[in-house]
Amino acid sequence: MADETENKDPYFQPTPYGSGVTRKQFLAAAAVTAAAAAVSALSPLRDLKDIPSLKEFMQKHFTELTPAEKEKVLERIREQVKEKYGVTPNLTATPALDGVQYAYALNMGRCVGCRKCVYACMHENNQSRDPQIQYISVLQMEKGNINVEESTLNYEGQVPKEGHYYLPVQCQHCEKSPCTRVCPVKATWREPDGIVVVDYNWCIGCRYCEAACPYHARRFNFKQPYLPKEDLNPNMGYLSNRPRMKGVMEKCTFCLHRTRVGRYPACLEVCPTGSRKFGNLLDPDSEISSIIREKRVFILKEELGTIPRFYYFTDV
Repeated sequence: MADETENKDPYFQPTPYGSGVTRKQFLAAAAVTAAAAAVSALSPLRDLKDIPSLKEFMQKHFTELTPAEKEKVLERIREQVKEKYGVTPNLTATPALDGVQYAYALNMGRCVGCRKCVYACMHENNQSRDPQIQYISVLQMEKGNINVEESTLNYEGQVPKEGHYYLPVQCQHCEKSPCTRVCPVKATWREPDGIVVVDYNWCIGCRYCEAACPYHARRFNFKQPYLPKEDLNPNMGYLSNRPRMKGVMEKCTFCLHRTRVGRYPACLEVCPTGSRKFGNLLDPDSEISSIIREKRVFILKEELGTIPRFYYFTDV
C-alpha cells in the first residue's frame, strides 16, 4: 500500500503528479490547481493575460528543479519574452559560486547625490518606466544629522547641496532577513552567496515581505509594468532582471546576472565618484574586505539584528 504519510512542512508545495506520488498528494495538487485558477481569474492584481498556465502553476520551487527542468522553464520564458518584445533574450540561471559571499560598501564622503546609480539600475534591471520602479533611494541628509526619517528623498536642483550629504539605500541583503522569514510560500530566500532573491513566478503578491523589510527596499507592481521594447535589456537572469508581471514583488539582487560571471553591479560601474565598492567578503585581499578592516564602517538599523551585507563608510 502506498505511503500516505502527510508532509509536515507548513510551506510544502505540491509538485506535478507522476511516478511515486500518493493518492493524497494527487488530490491535493488537483485541489490547489483548481483553487489557484479561480483566484487568479478573479484577482484584481493580475490581468487575464498574466494568469499562469497549468504548466507554470505546477512548476516546482526553483531550488528543487533539476538542470533539465530548469532549462525547460528558461526556454518557456525566452519564448514569452520573444513574443512580447520581439527579441530572444540571453536568459540564464547562473548558480551561486562556491567560496563567495557578496557584500557592498558605499563611501558617503564621496557620494554627491547625482542619482546616476538609480537610473543605471533601472535600465539594467528592466524595471517599469510607467509607473517608474526604482530599487535605489538616495536620501539627502543635513550634515550632523543621522536620522533617515528626517531626510529628503525627492530633492531637486544642483547637487551636492551645501550643508548636506547623501545616503543611497537599497536592499541590504541581510544575513537574518525578516523578509524571507515572513513569506508564506517561500517565494523569496537567501542564496548561498548571500544574495536575497525573489522568484516572480512563485510570488503570490501578499506583500508580507514588503511590510517586514525595515529598509523599504522592496517594490510591488500594483499595475502592469511598462517597458518599451527599445529599452529591454536582453541579458537576463531568472532570479534577477527578467520582465516582471503585475501583482508581484521585486527588488535589488546585486545584479546577480552580472556579478556571478565576474562583472560589477550596474550602479557601481556608472558612479562618477567611485563611491561604490563591491566584492567577496571571503577573499581577504578583496577591496571590500580591506574596507571593513581599515575604515570606519557602519550599517543601517544595527539594533534590529538583521546583519546587512551593505556597509557605509567614510575616508576619515
